[in-house]
Amino acid sequence: MAWLSSLGTFGEMIRFIILILEVILVFNLMIVVHEWGHFLAARWRGLKIDKFYIWFGKPIWKKTINGVEYGLGSIPAGGFVALPQMAPMGGLEGEASTEQLPPITPLDKAIVAFAGPLFSFMLACAFAVSVWVVGKPESEAHTTTVVGYVAKDSPASKAGILPGDKILKVDGQPVKRFEGLVDSVRWGVVASEGDKIEVELERADKGVMKMEIDPKAWPKIEEKAEPASWWSSVFKRPELRTVGWEGQMTPMVGGVAKNSPADEAGIKPNDLVLRADGRPLRSIGDLGDYIRANPGKSITLDIEREGKVIQISVLPRIPDKNNLKEVTEDHQEYPMVGVAWDVEGKRTPTTITPWEQISDAVRHMGNLVSKLISPKSDLSPAHMSGPVGVGRLYYKLFQHPDGWRLVLWFSVVFNINLAILNMMPFPVLDGGHITMAIAEAIRRKPPQGRILEYVQTACALMLFGFIIFVTLKDTGDIFGGGKDSGGKALKIEWLSKEQRAALPAAGA
Repeated sequence: MAWLSSLGTFGEMIRFIILILEVILVFNLMIVVHEWGHFLAARWRGLKIDKFYIWFGKPIWKKTINGVEYGLGSIPAGGFVALPQMAPMGGLEGEASTEQLPPITPLDKAIVAFAGPLFSFMLACAFAVSVWVVGKPESEAHTTTVVGYVAKDSPASKAGILPGDKILKVDGQPVKRFEGLVDSVRWGVVASEGDKIEVELERADKGVMKMEIDPKAWPKIEEKAEPASWWSSVFKRPELRTVGWEGQMTPMVGGVAKNSPADEAGIKPNDLVLRADGRPLRSIGDLGDYIRANPGKSITLDIEREGKVIQISVLPRIPDKNNLKEVTEDHQEYPMVGVAWDVEGKRTPTTITPWEQISDAVRHMGNLVSKLISPKSDLSPAHMSGPVGVGRLYYKLFQHPDGWRLVLWFSVVFNINLAILNMMPFPVLDGGHITMAIAEAIRRKPPQGRILEYVQTACALMLFGFIIFVTLKDTGDIFGGGKDSGGKALKIEWLSKEQRAALPAAGA
């Protein structure tokens, strides 16, 4: 759909609408399949079904067939099945039937409750098979553990980590990739709990080495004169551990600013920048560092374009109009070439078996839950996402040229998470229904209606409160993480050769 952008504002609006519709379609597909599991199980066990709705809110369309009211709600957010013989939730799902119905067995309740997570798991398996067939696009950082960039004065730099080092273990756990949900260097750092992070690495000239990184060894930043407002903290997520390194990745041009040195030299989007003056580039930060170290010098870039390597000379210069002095830490202007890097770099389709996808998703969920409840971990519920965050991620994935493959892969992870979360023994969740069914089987007596109503209402309010909490954090991500209004964005403008030539000599 990238061609729509060429139509101007109208094309961008059409593209935005299509992307939103795609997100709604995929997101609701997974919720409806989950509810469909409950529906089919209820049919099988002979339960009374009041309603089966796609979406919530006031119905746009409804029709009763064989005693079941089918409908389409006005709020595009999933769906529900109203089962009055289960623990009733009329306040959440609309008024349920008030007729006297025969009780059902605890086994019936457990089967119907379990069917939802089971169908989510089965959908995850279907997505996993699809990913296995079409492949998952993965960047270099997802297939290597080699360090590509180490920030100056960062904890990694102070510990002695160098670009080219191959990370073998983090806190004693083997790693297979730099980025990723499990077995990754990134997760190892985020999930670390000690004062120091133990790293085992391999260096070309010295072999296997062990180092300790102090994640708090960042340069001290001067505190603002005015503390951040409480309103900002509502939307901002707590900081996660970082040590100032990035995985090896060949820099890939995402965009080229008009009239910039890169534009005038003929550099194009999707170009892979392999070397600068014969020096291999391991990350998107390498070229900027090289330019700053060689001011005023024309640089020869080895660029891979459509499978061929060409050389292009470019002369970096300070942007003609900019606010670099206002937004940079050192308050200095510096030469640039005028490219926006693709932060993911080149992606290559990789074959991943369904078992590997499912097991990785389950392990990720288990690791996340264990860190959330650990008192020593920096991870907290404030780092979780709700419907807004998940929808935003799907939106970003659909924007990628290979977005549909990435959507298939993430849908495996999402459905596994949905199945596991719903199996937690928390009232109003499927696991809560199963727990109450087991208790009923042991006591040979169902929970009292009034007590059950109070418990469910309280738990539903807690659940809604949590959703509101994470939605505020998701909203903060969209609008800059709740940054204070005093923060300034980088503004750069490049003038054409004619415009620069017309400038007075003093301003040239």
